Amino acid sequence: MRRARLLIVAVLAAAVGVTLAVPGIGDRILHASKSAAGTAGAASSTIKTAEQPAPKQPTLLAAPVKVTSQGFVSWAFLDRRTGEMVTSPNVTATSSTESMIKAWISSDYLRRQDEAGKTPPQSRLDELTRMIRDSDDQAAEDIYRLDGTNAVVRRMIDICQLTDTVIARPYWWSYTEISARDAVRLGLCVADGRAAGPKWTAWVINEMRHVRGDGLFGIKPALPDDLAGEVAIKNGWTIVGGDWHLNCLAVHDDWILAVLNRYPSRLGKQYGADLCASVTKQLLVLP
Repeated sequence: MRRARLLIVAVLAAAVGVTLAVPGIGDRILHASKSAAGTAGAASSTIKTAEQPAPKQPTLLAAPVKVTSQGFVSWAFLDRRTGEMVTSPNVTATSSTESMIKAWISSDYLRRQDEAGKTPPQSRLDELTRMIRDSDDQAAEDIYRLDGTNAVVRRMIDICQLTDTVIARPYWWSYTEISARDAVRLGLCVADGRAAGPKWTAWVINEMRHVRGDGLFGIKPALPDDLAGEVAIKNGWTIVGGDWHLNCLAVHDDWILAVLNRYPSRLGKQYGADLCASVTKQLLVLP
């Protein structure tokens, strides 16, 4: 029933353009994409942007994007240089965060430790490293319970000024429902220091730049090596009720990109990773 409701939202959203304001970066008005797509699985956009000079190095810039899925796909891109956010039409529709929320769980813990005048022991920092780099679920569960379970998510919604995110299943961090635009806002919250605080933000970003193993897919591998090395990521991926729930979040000094996917499990994990990569490549601009 929950998925059926979300797909209906996506269909309705595809029929109209919207105007978005992103909390946390002032009062800029950010223009969302408009779509001619006729199905919930298609998220195409035609974006008019000002003429920009060719970049001196590879980067992502707002551009027309067309991506089609056999399930649900939603994306949002924030240009941190201009404050402009461009998105798929169904950008307010939500899906479960899965491991993407670990970027917040670790940041929230470190900020609270610093606010209490404490420095985590090396054993705890090692646990946070496993949570981010290796997407260790038990490490995330330890910190989530230590810091108050549902209160962890409520602080994320409040501090990062998320408007679409809800606790869908109490005491389950992975089932937190988030939209693509809120995922971008979460990425900005981590990047600008609100999440981890001034002492620990650089540490968290560095850990996210060194994600490895099963969690290294989607946006970062789609980038040229020199740009990929500057990108911090935290992805999420789990089969829930016969569907893959697969999310990609990437943070760069100049931009943030999030892609949310849900689709039949028979299609495999790589199917969702390729959708994230497809959005990335359509935004990529080379010198």
